[in-house]
Amino acid sequence: MATIYYDADCDPTLLQTRRVAVIGYGSQGHAHALNLKESGVEVAVGLRSSSASKGKAEAAGLTVLDPDQAAEWADLTMMLVPDQHMGDLYRAEIEQHLATGNALFFAHGFNIHFGAITPPEGVDVAMVAPKGPGHLVRRTYTEGSGVPCLVAVHQDATGTALPLALSYAQAIGGARAGVLETTFKEETETDLFGEQVILCGGVSALIKASYETLVEAGYQPESAYFETLHELKLIVDLLYEGGLSWMRYSVSDTAEYGDYTRGPRIITDETRAEMRKVLGEIQSGAFANEWLAQAREGAPFLLEQRAANRKHPIEVVGRELRGMMPFLAPKEAP
Repeated sequence: MATIYYDADCDPTLLQTRRVAVIGYGSQGHAHALNLKESGVEVAVGLRSSSASKGKAEAAGLTVLDPDQAAEWADLTMMLVPDQHMGDLYRAEIEQHLATGNALFFAHGFNIHFGAITPPEGVDVAMVAPKGPGHLVRRTYTEGSGVPCLVAVHQDATGTALPLALSYAQAIGGARAGVLETTFKEETETDLFGEQVILCGGVSALIKASYETLVEAGYQPESAYFETLHELKLIVDLLYEGGLSWMRYSVSDTAEYGDYTRGPRIITDETRAEMRKVLGEIQSGAFANEWLAQAREGAPFLLEQRAANRKHPIEVVGRELRGMMPFLAPKEAP
């Protein structure tokens, strides 16, 4: 069984005696920095002077330094920039400031596990990974709860890397919900697999394919949108609250029967074989190498697909329908 830690297992003073540099101010960065500050931790945000986020961080009352200045000032540096840019930024502005006894933290194991970053000896290397987006990490903290976190130690130079990581998890609210101990390998590989096979890739492909099937059969696009995308939140909420059994208890008998009899026809042996292939590409490093090579070229495929998918009919119909829903505050991707 996994080891799970809570507030009572964490020592807040371990982090309160540190100077913490949060490198980046995106989804996770803003949440970590603000939660740390409100937990009594001395924190600075590392951003380039040209960053569009600099004004936001300063307006929130945070100290903002260039990344190299932040790393030099800190004795614990948390890396919260995109995976594809992290290695270059680390080598240019962070690495030279890491002294013996310092700590280097991550919220995802990608760069350590796949060797894009090799920390020096004498430095604690750990991970504190909230299992939710940054806005949720921030909101739940302000409400007095938190988002569950994963914690892992890659290099325990001082003998206190795990207690320090738990102290960090507590300071951002994670220990209120539970902190599960794992490894950099397990977190990285399972996270990528989940993103690609179900949470992002699998769900997106299934939604689009089911929508297209209904529209091609002559059904109204609006009806197809509601059945294949809009109602998904209702099902996900049930899954979140009580797992598969609660979801099946909550839907109709007709829906449950269709689940058991038709679901396996969608997720076939061929699909499972492809899942194993995807997992193999993650484990071997093939996906990481592919993505980092793409990023070095400016991520042309990513940008091409992002633009094309925003024009997909389900997005066009959905935008119109969401604008007609008074209970929603519709969001638009920039």
